[in-house]
Amino acid sequence: MEAEMTALKTGTSTIGLCFDGGVVVGADHRATMGHFVANKNVQKLFSIADNIALTTAGLVGHAQILSRVLAAEIAIYEMKRGGIMKVEAASTLTANILGGRPYWVQLLIAGVDTDGSHVYSIDSAGGSISDTYCATGSGSPYMYGVLEDQYKEGMTENEALKVAAKALLASAQRDAASGNGMDLCVITLDKGFTLLTDAQKLKLINSI
Repeated sequence: MEAEMTALKTGTSTIGLCFDGGVVVGADHRATMGHFVANKNVQKLFSIADNIALTTAGLVGHAQILSRVLAAEIAIYEMKRGGIMKVEAASTLTANILGGRPYWVQLLIAGVDTDGSHVYSIDSAGGSISDTYCATGSGSPYMYGVLEDQYKEGMTENEALKVAAKALLASAQRDAASGNGMDLCVITLDKGFTLLTDAQKLKLINSI
């Protein structure tokens, strides 16, 4: 059972990167149990606020619970305060939840606020690390190869989308636990959370 849970935990590719004015966040669709492809269309990218996205690598049940809890907590906060939650506060909230009990997940919290664009990597024990870009899951070594080579400060939205798509395509080509398509979103302060349509993703991939 433990070996099965470990396999489920690591088989994924998710990515978040900052650009000038926002963030791009993405994830693949494949869920695995060891060497078996359990599902080809799993949601790993969630909108937990208009300005914040969550990506999940790990057990599907834990990921779904956390996405619902975080969305509810942020909605309550915004209702009481009358404004958006800062991304750093959302990452701290998430880290505190994970520190309270074991979850078999690795998460990304990414978004924008009045302080700028942010990406946080959060491990299953509640450790939170901020960076300008991050990748998680078993496909992360291949995605980091693309990110280290092509990421640059001050990228445009379209440039960031192309880098994220290239990274996810690289992981799908080389990591057996990743693939079956991708979800991509853009978050900016003026437009909020925008998920790319299938047609937009196809156009993007064809332009790479």
